[in-house]
Amino acid sequence: MTKLCFFFACSAIFFLSLVIHPGTVKAQNDSVKKSNLLIFPVLAKSIETGWSGGVAGALTFRLSRKDTVSRTSNLQALGLYSLNKQLVVALNGAQYAHGERYILNEQISFSSFPDQFWGLGKYTPDSAKEPYSFKQFYTYLHLMRKLGRRIFVGALFEYQLVDQVKYVAGGAFDKQQVVGRDGYHIAGLGLSFTYDSRNHAFSPDKGGFAQVYFNHFGSYLGSEHRYTNIVLDFRRYISVGGDNVLALQAYSFNNTGNDAPLRSLASLGGANSMRGYYAGRFRDNSLAVLQAEFRFPVYKRFGAVAFGSAGDVGHDYKDYALKDLKYSFGAGLRFALNKSEKLNLRLDYGIGQGNNSGLYFQLGEAF
Repeated sequence: MTKLCFFFACSAIFFLSLVIHPGTVKAQNDSVKKSNLLIFPVLAKSIETGWSGGVAGALTFRLSRKDTVSRTSNLQALGLYSLNKQLVVALNGAQYAHGERYILNEQISFSSFPDQFWGLGKYTPDSAKEPYSFKQFYTYLHLMRKLGRRIFVGALFEYQLVDQVKYVAGGAFDKQQVVGRDGYHIAGLGLSFTYDSRNHAFSPDKGGFAQVYFNHFGSYLGSEHRYTNIVLDFRRYISVGGDNVLALQAYSFNNTGNDAPLRSLASLGGANSMRGYYAGRFRDNSLAVLQAEFRFPVYKRFGAVAFGSAGDVGHDYKDYALKDLKYSFGAGLRFALNKSEKLNLRLDYGIGQGNNSGLYFQLGEAF
């Protein structure tokens, strides 16, 4: 199956004859600034979706033609339908104003998704798996204002509508009285503090990133559930001779109280963290993950990585224990769609503990 997926990954790369370069702009300092639009078919496989197909696009551009300091702005769109009858339509990106005085990040998506649920907590056995499905509309907007060199303060808005939740009556959802199992909508406003010295938007090879944000969901916005979400995200990118890069991340996701609904709970696993575990294999109020990835070139546009991670969920930070940590490791291949912007297609295979493992074919790096 791994070889078959790699064949289709290479086929998708071959079809990049659909790449479009709409224009180039000559800046005053004689450097050439390009806006690039890449449109290509996608054939993907992950633990959550099985085989899926669709179309993806990535637009890179500069908001100011004279700006030679800011990182390149980007928008990425995806439409995907899987053999498991899962539909995902998503738009996300980051835009940098002149001199990065302002930065806007956005995520907007709709998903109709048959999924799996093992219950809440870190001790749920593999045999506890139950099917469920939902429809979700999600919006996340984060506007940051530059305070000083590489330092930003921001405001964020999050909205989530979850409807048509279908699950096994009398199963884990009912026994654990999972909040939001009958559908809900939530809305929250928050504040962020960010330090960002990364040199590229897609795949940095030096610099760091540190962000802390607080997002409160309350009745003042019509939210049906009241809680506060606190996220800490620390990353470091270290050049290790030539074009080799060591990428490190420490990530913590925490909900206060007991009113965070189903799709807002901390979730272990997926394509970007603890690869090898199904996204949501373990769910609870809080999550802590450490991961490292070594990235190195192989030949021309091709590269490779080796990665490892450790983490766990808990009801709160007091619930963490070294003896309960989950581990995963793996390796992957990279193909540079845009070498100057370091935008890569990635094919990763992750292995977790027990029977947990999976293959991922994605656009962009995990972190």
